Amino acid sequence: MKKWIAAARLRTLPLSISGIILGSLLALSEGYGNWLIFGLAFLTTLFLQILSNYANDYGDGIKGTDAERIGEKRAVASGEISAKQMKNAVILFSILSAVTASLLVWISFGAENLKWILLFLFLTVACVWAAIKYTVGKNAYGYAGMGDVFVFLFFGIVSVWGSYTLYQHEHFNGLIFLPAAAIGLMSTAVLNLNNMRDIETDKKAGKITLPIRMGFENAKKYQAFLIIFPFILTMAYRALSDKMEIYHFSYMLLLIPAIMILKMMFATTEPRNLDKELKKVALLTLAFSLILGVSFNF
Repeated sequence: MKKWIAAARLRTLPLSISGIILGSLLALSEGYGNWLIFGLAFLTTLFLQILSNYANDYGDGIKGTDAERIGEKRAVASGEISAKQMKNAVILFSILSAVTASLLVWISFGAENLKWILLFLFLTVACVWAAIKYTVGKNAYGYAGMGDVFVFLFFGIVSVWGSYTLYQHEHFNGLIFLPAAAIGLMSTAVLNLNNMRDIETDKKAGKITLPIRMGFENAKKYQAFLIIFPFILTMAYRALSDKMEIYHFSYMLLLIPAIMILKMMFATTEPRNLDKELKKVALLTLAFSLILGVSFNF
């Protein structure tokens, strides 16, 4: 059991739930709240995150990408879990994700909202596909530098807008895409930092990530954009909303740890030293979503 829990990498959960927390809190600020929907959304996100981590472990493991990886060891590459066992776990969590997501969609929209049901069932299939195809298969998009796009879409746009819409789907709110994009960019910052750390080992394994394409120094500039621009997006969201009290900008205090993280990154010349910063960026994203969402409820 310990090896399966370790392979699930539950420390990545704070990042994955940031989107649904923000989307749920924004819906709550408008008077839409439902604990059953939140619980099912949380459970679905948990299953999808574990699915993604197992699939990543399996895909990189059978391709030999993790043979010399930096940071925590992977189960398939180390031999703790066989490739067949991990593949079966990927199938199991694909099914669990689909079941809880389908139940969530049914409870949220009911039988009368067929168009929403079909859209969210499509998004469920897309989420499962994206979780698996990041590293699995000959055309894994993570090996072609497309991981950033998918993380932005699924951890940001789909997560925030999708969770918000589960509660409130009667009136379209285009402004939600601003905080959704903010969370998407911050989530992408975690992936980019991970790829910066692994730039040498990924290059040897033929995994062409964006840091490999643009170079280590340019990847630092890209990282600065991913962390700072979300603050600009949420300021725009605040300016366009009807809530403009000073405490609504309390999330701006997070610029302090954000700048400290960037300062350390720009001073780093050895990629492997970025490993300890991954957790900080993930927690920054979670804190950002919590403070922003809670402030809207006052």
